[in-house]
Amino acid sequence: MAETAQGKASESGSGSGTEIGSGRASEREFWDGRYRERGQIWSGEPNVQLVREVADLAPGSALDLGCGEGGDSVWLAARGWRVTAVDISDVALARAARHAADAGVSERIVWERHDLAVSFPRGSYDLVSAQFLHSPGDMPRERILRDAAAAVAPGGVLLIVGHAGLPPWEDGADHPGVHLPTPEEVLAGLRLADGEWEVLRADEHERVQNDPEGRPVTRTDNAVLIRRSRAGAAVTR
Repeated sequence: MAETAQGKASESGSGSGTEIGSGRASEREFWDGRYRERGQIWSGEPNVQLVREVADLAPGSALDLGCGEGGDSVWLAARGWRVTAVDISDVALARAARHAADAGVSERIVWERHDLAVSFPRGSYDLVSAQFLHSPGDMPRERILRDAAAAVAPGGVLLIVGHAGLPPWEDGADHPGVHLPTPEEVLAGLRLADGEWEVLRADEHERVQNDPEGRPVTRTDNAVLIRRSRAGAAVTR
């Protein structure tokens, strides 16, 4: 399964030899190093939940936060979306651009490097997607997701998918202080304006993933999908 880049230490297991030090430059270096460890980290396929929730939407403008190697962005572009794809890692973005070129959709995707704790893409979008936007570093996830909601155009949707727990092959003691929020906590953290949003889903779901030994295991994730009312006003950045 393809997943977004900033970040996924819990998804990939604890085999990475790269550690995050202090400072935002170290966050970027961590993810560049993480991608350099292997020629390809993710499958290149879109995230299953994105496909389920977006396949029937009319194409428009999309923002892919933490695009990684570009699986989601390429899938969206192939279906007519105009995509702004964002990641903290230059290595990931270069791979994603090659993926888009191979798929013949380069002209529909703009690639931007952002450390989302520091900067956020400008504009408003019909779809904002944040798939597995977790990081072992110091990432202000709630604030970033509020920025994501602010970037949704009137009538547009925000899709947030995250892990509901650590993978079964990892020991929770290896991740002290890690908190993976429930759908209700994600919604509360967005601080949505009353009457401006419709909650389309906020729940947990299961999916099958291979563990580091290639054995299929069942994991639980959660998804929040909300739509801004057509009268709502997106923030112009």
